[in-house]
Amino acid sequence: MEKKEKHPINQSPVSRREFLRIVGSAVAGGALLAVTGSLIGRVKGEQADYYWQIDPQKCTQCGRCETHCVLPVSAVKCLHANKVCGYCDLCGGYYRSNVKELNTAAENLMCPTGAIERKFVEDPYFEYTIDEQLCNGCGKCVKGCSSFGNGSLYLQIKRDLCKDCNECQIATVCPSGAITRVPFKTAYKLKE
Repeated sequence: MEKKEKHPINQSPVSRREFLRIVGSAVAGGALLAVTGSLIGRVKGEQADYYWQIDPQKCTQCGRCETHCVLPVSAVKCLHANKVCGYCDLCGGYYRSNVKELNTAAENLMCPTGAIERKFVEDPYFEYTIDEQLCNGCGKCVKGCSSFGNGSLYLQIKRDLCKDCNECQIATVCPSGAITRVPFKTAYKLKE
């Protein structure tokens, strides 16, 4: 007796019921991914309208901006409120307290990276500028300027450097709550 050959479709190891279950799961999974992608896109669009900013009036110069930013060198930089500065010869943000000589030796300077540049204007005035490339956001100069000067130096998150993390690592450890998300239209908060 001759055996009849089975049709290749009938030889499938997957039953019709199993096939429909697999296809149904794939369709449901695709729909779930589409909805999730749409929601993430909407949330990212809303987040793009906000960015992280430091309130200089609340900042305590704790030093965490330098150590907790996700970037290798913090997006927080020292800024100089020129309108407030007295252009002092003995600048509390530039020199450490109780220096023996007013010179630019590293042991006399407040900034560990040498980011503050001092330029003679006329006796007894000096102009101070911040080299953003060298600034690491440690806040030592800001603390010195606030303690022994008029507080013209302050810290701020630079928009062009910040990765705008959903949850800013610095904000999570800020003891004074000085770091918040603000609308993108909002200008930088300045030192008053």
